[in-house]
Amino acid sequence: MKTMGEVTPFRNAAVERVFAQYPDAVRAEMLALRELVFRTAAETPEVGALEETLKWGEPAYVTSATRSGSTVRMDWKPRHPRQLALYFNCKTDLVETFRTLFPRDFAFEGNRAIVLPAGKRIPNDSVAFCIAASLTYHLRKKTAAPARA
Repeated sequence: MKTMGEVTPFRNAAVERVFAQYPDAVRAEMLALRELVFRTAAETPEVGALEETLKWGEPAYVTSATRSGSTVRMDWKPRHPRQLALYFNCKTDLVETFRTLFPRDFAFEGNRAIVLPAGKRIPNDSVAFCIAASLTYHLRKKTAAPARA
């Protein structure tokens, strides 16, 4: 069991290098988001173990073991230094759902991301809901599918 403030060890050196390249203040916020992803996955039994990898050069969290959900990516970009982003599969209805449920909690980038202001308090409950929704997306789609005759 991790103690408060303890960081989940990196198992992917390439991902660890990406985090090491963030400016100090941003790195702390990105590590907090990373911990929220791992904590949310651990608290959502259907998700199972996460694989941490890079997709498009950005930290990505995949439900490889259970295939329960859709990938969650995160990043900070120097060209937008005052924002962090969590990216979701743009071919899903996830971001549209988040836009409906949390219109005041986040800014949105099209149908692919929720945008959080850097240096501000993250609405952990809302973000955790979005993470869990993505990590269980395929399970929900299966249960929502009509039965075949």
